[in-house]
Amino acid sequence: MTSSLNSKRRSFLKAASGTGLLAIGGSALSQSFEFKPNQRYPDPAVLILDPSFAKYRIYSSTVEQLGTGMRWAEGPAYFPNATPGKPGYLLLSDIPNNRLMKFDEATNKFSVHKENVNYANGNTRDRQGRLVSCEHSVTRRVVRTEKDGRMTVLADRFKGKRLNAPNDVVVKSDDSIWFTDPLFGINGEWEGQRAKPEQDTTNVYRIGKDGQITAVVRDLVNPNGLAFSPDEKKLYVVEWKGTPHRSIWSFDVNDDGTVGNKTKLIDADGPGALDGFRVDRDGNLWCGWGFTGAFQPEATDVGGGMRAHLPLGKSEEFDGVKVFDKDGKPIGFIRLPERCANLTFGGPKRNRLYMASSHSLYALYVEAHGAV
Repeated sequence: MTSSLNSKRRSFLKAASGTGLLAIGGSALSQSFEFKPNQRYPDPAVLILDPSFAKYRIYSSTVEQLGTGMRWAEGPAYFPNATPGKPGYLLLSDIPNNRLMKFDEATNKFSVHKENVNYANGNTRDRQGRLVSCEHSVTRRVVRTEKDGRMTVLADRFKGKRLNAPNDVVVKSDDSIWFTDPLFGINGEWEGQRAKPEQDTTNVYRIGKDGQITAVVRDLVNPNGLAFSPDEKKLYVVEWKGTPHRSIWSFDVNDDGTVGNKTKLIDADGPGALDGFRVDRDGNLWCGWGFTGAFQPEATDVGGGMRAHLPLGKSEEFDGVKVFDKDGKPIGFIRLPERCANLTFGGPKRNRLYMASSHSLYALYVEAHGAV
């Protein structure tokens, strides 16, 4: 029996090392998950909810697992190669483990990029190719990593008070930086350190080229993911604690950096969980999707003399990426074995969808291209 178990373990280790699963350190195996891609084309994990999505599905492309071993994957940001057409790399956050991970397209290696990153959550690349990160606990600030490795603090206070927990961040073509500031990073000990908020509201902020910080949206409860439309005339923001459901709100972006005309674009409509998202060149919104964890108000007999409040839905029916057109109509869905928190477009042609999903990083080539 022992020999058989050891043989199986060696087989698993051999397979894992070939996919970069062991590259992230000794603790990886306890959080690693095997994944078997679909063998047949088209991949049944890619669902066409509306015929308009068919043109974005590649018939002979399948969902791949690029690495695993994280506790909560978030905030992917793609960095292209300086030589056009050559492989680049992806950085993403593993928040509870307080580290940034890296996937190298040239080597297919998945590894630890940097540790002790103040529980960084959202990341992005600015127009000069530098990493901008939201440290959503302890320091509670937005920082930029310069080309020489130095750290520049872009925002840590508003009107003299500490920020809540910077969450997601985007950079506009005018080099202004926009970020959300909910409470998640200071609500408990899992993704940082518990602390009392100093801000009266949970805002969306804009950092101008002059460094001035303004609150452009002040009436959303725990704003989360955000992105611009391809022409940057619209700002989209997830309201994590929306009523009655999680939502994406659309705002008109004015020339002076203010926003207006708040309109609900997408309603999660039940126990669906919106988180991070990206927009393609056609204006479609590719949204990280999952189950909220909501449970039934009445307890059910589950045996053993116990009664439990069962979930209102099944995670396996929600986990993945849901795609909406620019008018908020659902058109496609990519099923994943884990909840997808955030995603981005990458690859030399910007047509590879990278999906940061709970313990693992997944990818799928599509006939869509990231708008930024």
